[in-house]
Amino acid sequence: MRTLRIRKPWRLAAEASALLIAVVVAFPLYWMVLSAFKPAGEIESTEPRPWTLSPSLESFRRVFQQEEFGRYFVNSLIVAGTVVIVSALVAFLAATAVTRFRFRFRTTLLIMFLVAQMVPVEALTIPLFFLMRDFGQLNTLGSLILPHLAFSLPFAVWMLRGFVKAVPEALEEAAYLDGASRSRFLWQILFPLVFPGLVATSVFSFISTWNDFLFAKSFIISDTSQSTLPMALLVFFKPDENDWGGIMAASTVMTIPVLVFFVLVQRRLVSGLGGAVKD
Repeated sequence: MRTLRIRKPWRLAAEASALLIAVVVAFPLYWMVLSAFKPAGEIESTEPRPWTLSPSLESFRRVFQQEEFGRYFVNSLIVAGTVVIVSALVAFLAATAVTRFRFRFRTTLLIMFLVAQMVPVEALTIPLFFLMRDFGQLNTLGSLILPHLAFSLPFAVWMLRGFVKAVPEALEEAAYLDGASRSRFLWQILFPLVFPGLVATSVFSFISTWNDFLFAKSFIISDTSQSTLPMALLVFFKPDENDWGGIMAASTVMTIPVLVFFVLVQRRLVSGLGGAVKD
């Protein structure tokens, strides 16, 4: 009883702190959604209120009336989906290679993966622009997919390396004794075991790719049909007065696929992060 009395205040303080942090993090999202449903008069009011008594869908109507909005949405799905699938498969194979096999420059390769995470994206935008220009990839979805793959793979390989390493080598030896080939062990035994880690890395890849504005603005110059959803926000920024209702409504629409993707993989994500911490 004495131990419980001593620990209980600390537990209450921890729970209160966690609740406060959650409120601080969630409040900008709440304000974004609220502003999307507010009429123009309330958004421009000098006395903002954290509620509205007359919600309106006018801002969403303006968003969906944009001619290219549907195309931008599909382009974002193509880019994000391609990056998630390709980076997951390549990272899985690479993590297996650097964990299970001994080869020359293996340590150097791992260090290069780590160093790649330290370079700011902004510092590489101009070199990547000239690289995409020389390869003729400007104004294409490939100019968005390739850079995001390059930035997603190092993190994914480092994270999956711990999951692959956690699988006992005795399991692999037992599979070989039972007649399983290397490819069968790779896809039917090892892949399901590290799948939670793949989900965890896929979430980060999807979020960073879906919300990308820098590459979309830098590499898609003239062919707006190849733009992604973040570029739709530029329509509501005007020289004389910004359409904040449209901006918030478009941002809300952009957030929905991320939330849906997160809900679908929530259980796998928790187990994946737990496995990463445990390792």
